[in-house]
Amino acid sequence: MSTSVPVGRGAAESWRALRKPLLITGIVVLVSLVVLIFSTASTSGPFSPDSTERDGARALSNLLKNHGVNVQGTEVLSTAAQSGAGKALLIGPNGSLDRADWQRIADAGWSHLILIRPSPRELEVLAPGVKSTGQVLVSDSREPDCDLPAAVKAGTVTAGGTSYSAPQGATTCYGDGINHTVIRIETGGRTVDVIGTSRSFTNSELADDGNAALALNLIGTHQSLTWYLPQWESSGADDEGGDGPPLVPPDVRYIGWALAFAVLVVAIWRGRRLGPVVVERLPVIVHAAETTEGRARLYRRSRARDRAAAALRESALAQLHKAHGIPRRAEPGAVVATLAARTGWDPNTLYETLYGMPPLDDAALLNLSDALDVLMQEVRHP
Repeated sequence: MSTSVPVGRGAAESWRALRKPLLITGIVVLVSLVVLIFSTASTSGPFSPDSTERDGARALSNLLKNHGVNVQGTEVLSTAAQSGAGKALLIGPNGSLDRADWQRIADAGWSHLILIRPSPRELEVLAPGVKSTGQVLVSDSREPDCDLPAAVKAGTVTAGGTSYSAPQGATTCYGDGINHTVIRIETGGRTVDVIGTSRSFTNSELADDGNAALALNLIGTHQSLTWYLPQWESSGADDEGGDGPPLVPPDVRYIGWALAFAVLVVAIWRGRRLGPVVVERLPVIVHAAETTEGRARLYRRSRARDRAAAALRESALAQLHKAHGIPRRAEPGAVVATLAARTGWDPNTLYETLYGMPPLDDAALLNLSDALDVLMQEVRHP
């Protein structure tokens, strides 16, 4: 009776082998999450008050703080929808909210709203009467051409981006006479400023022209400023069929980065390391002559006279090229001429021996082998 012996790992052995990598991975993930939680800024991305990139707004945030404005950055809708009486709310570009979300912000009672490149739905709820013209003005140094105090103090600024049309009674600045990039309206007991681009207030351009003065006088109107960067949140169904909430919450990216880092650490730890070459003793030593004979038997069994002849000629040519200093890529005629001059062989015989047709039978193959052997003997012993 035959018995079988399992050769795979058992559950206990597998656990002993994996528990150390799993423990290290868990520790790495935990430490990474803690570091991300305590080191990650409250906002990120373009026009973020915490970003030091060229398209960030860290410089503007510091400028406002230096002038006594308490700047609170957030990406959370509930923070922007809280009571804002006596405070200012800046809403950055990008993101996607539905009408119900914008209405929550409108009902929060903010005293001053600053809308940076707002969407049509955002304008409809927060700045009724202001509409995008669909035209984009080239960013250039422009005069205010209005009596808005903040614009008058700033003077010439680098203005451009999306342009808007304004309702009767609105103050329009920095445009081409018809379309404007900065608009102020008074609606619902609050002041609303619409700005066509955030570029003039970014780290890369804040110091140009009067951009810093305009930002300070336009945005720093209250001691408390909430800097809201909309994401892809949604408090309910959109009655206009707009974009809904994302399938993956934004905070998941931090967990993803932590897991990727943990996998990288484990891969480096468990990966093979290149070291010195280890010489292994072969179980059987096969001599070169035996290998050659075995290969010859295979050629004979398969009647591969053409391959056998090609192998013989290739080996002979390699030695002839080396012995007579003939380039490896020399033409057959040049090779034959050189060998004929040095060995005294007939050129036609040499060409037929080295480059002729494959032998038709075993006898012809044997004759070719003998001819090549004689030629090689003359090369070795001229």
